[in-house]
Amino acid sequence: MFSRKQKLLLMKIISLFSVARGYNIPVIILAQYLSAIFILSPEKGTLANLLDLNLFLLVLASSITIASGYIINNFYDSQKDLINRPNKSMLDRLVSQKTKLSVYFTLNFIVAFIALIVSWRALFFFSSYIFLIWFYSHKIKKYPLIGNLTAAVLAVIPFFAILLHYYFNLSFEEIESYKSNLAVIFAHASFLFLLLLIREMIKDLENIKGDLANNYKTIPIIYGETTSKKAISLLTFLTIIPVYILVDIYDVGAMEIYFYACLIILLFFLLYLWKSERKGQYLLLHNVLKFLIVAGVFCIVLINPTVLLNSKKLLHLL
Repeated sequence: MFSRKQKLLLMKIISLFSVARGYNIPVIILAQYLSAIFILSPEKGTLANLLDLNLFLLVLASSITIASGYIINNFYDSQKDLINRPNKSMLDRLVSQKTKLSVYFTLNFIVAFIALIVSWRALFFFSSYIFLIWFYSHKIKKYPLIGNLTAAVLAVIPFFAILLHYYFNLSFEEIESYKSNLAVIFAHASFLFLLLLIREMIKDLENIKGDLANNYKTIPIIYGETTSKKAISLLTFLTIIPVYILVDIYDVGAMEIYFYACLIILLFFLLYLWKSERKGQYLLLHNVLKFLIVAGVFCIVLINPTVLLNSKKLLHLL
């Protein structure tokens, strides 16, 4: 059996894991690797991408940066979360604010060291990313629309770290041919961005009480819930544009099934949104969007499943 001190230490570790949202990190890592293998550099083959040391370091730096971002966000939102998420907040408060800051700075120094190993460009990229996350948590998130837009952009940025990794390692001739893939890449990014932005606006509806008590000037607080629902509806209809580009103009293989399913689910999502009035209903909508985002990560494989077999070494391993 664990002693009292051991139990307390275990609870603090679990609390820090909750603060850093460690359960999200594996999904982010998987999303980056699948994007690299199936969208950004399918011609390299699965094994070559998996054994790419710089890619590994960039994914590692992205994951640690995101974890540190969750920590600093939790640091600034501790009072708000007492109202919006009382159960999670009680667990998170087992770790002191001082400890959160110490871990936050330690993780950021680790990220800087990892990025420097890759290149000075990576160091500049992640230094800027860390600063933006802090500035968002400290200032920007309290303001309507710009806070939502910034949160969605910050969630997409790690994928551009991977994009730049491949771009800066191409010859001039390869860059010219690679440009033709950029439209597909940005269409995927646009669809993800819209889903993330919708999710951020749903969170504002879900967290009205805590935001109001802590003077957060979100769209539902300043302009009302109806205006917020209209904005969400507009963003939901805008998802049709990147879906059209990906399905009808470019070839995304069997992943088109995912996009069609998303449009159907988003239609029911809108119908339920306009009937929603309580926090529990908004939480359900929030979870639907989470499901679509996570499902999209796994469905990247459907773009071209044969990429998995492009490496002879991988075939031997199988």
